[in-house]
Amino acid sequence: DVILQLARERKAVFFNEAHSAPVTRTLTIELLAKLRAEGFDYFAAETLYRNDKELNRRGYPTPDSGFYIDEPLYGEMVRSALKLGFKVVAYDVENAGAGDARELAGAQNLYHIFKQDAHARLIVDAGFAHIQKTGKYLGGSSMAEFFEKMSGIDPLCVEQTMMIEHARPDQDHPYYTAIVNALHPAQPVVFVDGKRTWTLKPKQYDLSVVFPSAPHNDLRPDWLTLDGLRVPYPVGGDMCRGHFPCLIQARYANEGNDAVAADRAMLNVIEPGADLADRVVSGHGSAQSRLFLRPGKYRLTATDRSNRVMTSRDVTIAADGKAATP
Repeated sequence: DVILQLARERKAVFFNEAHSAPVTRTLTIELLAKLRAEGFDYFAAETLYRNDKELNRRGYPTPDSGFYIDEPLYGEMVRSALKLGFKVVAYDVENAGAGDARELAGAQNLYHIFKQDAHARLIVDAGFAHIQKTGKYLGGSSMAEFFEKMSGIDPLCVEQTMMIEHARPDQDHPYYTAIVNALHPAQPVVFVDGKRTWTLKPKQYDLSVVFPSAPHNDLRPDWLTLDGLRVPYPVGGDMCRGHFPCLIQARYANEGNDAVAADRAMLNVIEPGADLADRVVSGHGSAQSRLFLRPGKYRLTATDRSNRVMTSRDVTIAADGKAATP
């Protein structure tokens, strides 16, 4: 609600993400429908390749749509924007190199939206400091700083990459550890004092988001529900027909086989006597897991390590996460 209130007076909202941490995509997905209702009508993402000319017409992303797009939550972000009626834009430039050239080119492509449509309202998803408002970035300026200077538009910049759980506790920011230990948040958290919002870097971002930690067990984290947009659906090793490791994927029934999966889970059985090398090669999964899916119709497939299909089935997921049809 805080981000929505701040966004109401803005023409652009920039969210950042940590490319290797899908949790940093969850809040953006959760807010898309509400931001669309507020009048935002363009969605631009760093991941997208400009040569996928059919994306908006096709209505769903494929692995060839972008560099990071095959991660299911990133795919769901772009898919959600398309379904909500956003005009989805690829703004990043693949051959511009690094530093100022890339940042400037990306900003120019975003500014072009407003030159073509003076009433546009824009959501951007970009990595890390591409959205910082001030300060040196790769020896020059960031995309967001270039954009503001050329357009005169002050974007709301939402920082989502620093207050997250890492693989090792000693990598977590001490503020993050203190907040999680004190509040045990189940949802993303932002801090507000009156009209002032808190961020770790006040001159560079408008506010920082604190994300919940994941359970330390074999279950996939509950933040994959996307605040109730998706429900957990149990899957087991029966689909793998004894072939492990086994990848189970769900695709929307009305999308092609080339679509980015709505979700996927790796199942595995590790022999108790396996040596360390085999454990590393085999992974650390188990023979049961959960897919997180919106209610609706899906195609489920289970493939072995050679990408051979072991099982394929159609399911309809009800709002309680049960399969309405086998």
